[in-house]
Amino acid sequence: MKTPWMEMTVRDFQVALASSSPTPGGGTAAAIALGQASALTVMVCDLTIGKDKWQEGWDIAEKAMLTSVKTMSRAGELADEDSDAFDEVMAAFKMPKGDDDEISIRRTAIRSATLKATEKPYETAELALMLLKLLPDLASKGNANAVSDVGVAGLLASAACKGALFNVDINLGSLPEDYASDIRKNAPVIHDECRLFSRKVMDAVRDRL
Repeated sequence: MKTPWMEMTVRDFQVALASSSPTPGGGTAAAIALGQASALTVMVCDLTIGKDKWQEGWDIAEKAMLTSVKTMSRAGELADEDSDAFDEVMAAFKMPKGDDDEISIRRTAIRSATLKATEKPYETAELALMLLKLLPDLASKGNANAVSDVGVAGLLASAACKGALFNVDINLGSLPEDYASDIRKNAPVIHDECRLFSRKVMDAVRDRL
């Protein structure tokens, strides 16, 4: 049984990521980036809540804290689930295809596994955007001494979202058009909103530096 990615040292994870093995790959890296963005957000919230000087930011910090704690936990799970899903795709491609029945079974398995491998990074992108939407106000009203950390969280969340969507797109290209219709419709919207809120975070951070 393989060690969950989140239980590895940073060095060991980087070695695994640098290897020629198909997993972990970009989808897992995107989920890890989301976890790091969430952790930084938790830190800034903790440095804001209860501090009289930053009372204006308590409400947004409390809201961001609730979201980022949940997201941090889920991101770690998605890191494993993303790589597991791609392992299932690779296993499906290795299934026998000696006759029509085997070819049909193999095709169904490949599509099912590819759909799952699309849904995992899509969830990463959704969660990353949810986090991003909280960061402009946190940058504007939270502890000003940690505003640069909000900026790094924003960059990581943006990378997580856009990187995860790359994985969504490449997997959608392998599926029939009638598969994942909601994801096909919503992924471009998430991408556009990600660009918008990424800029808002950066502007808010620079205004307080």
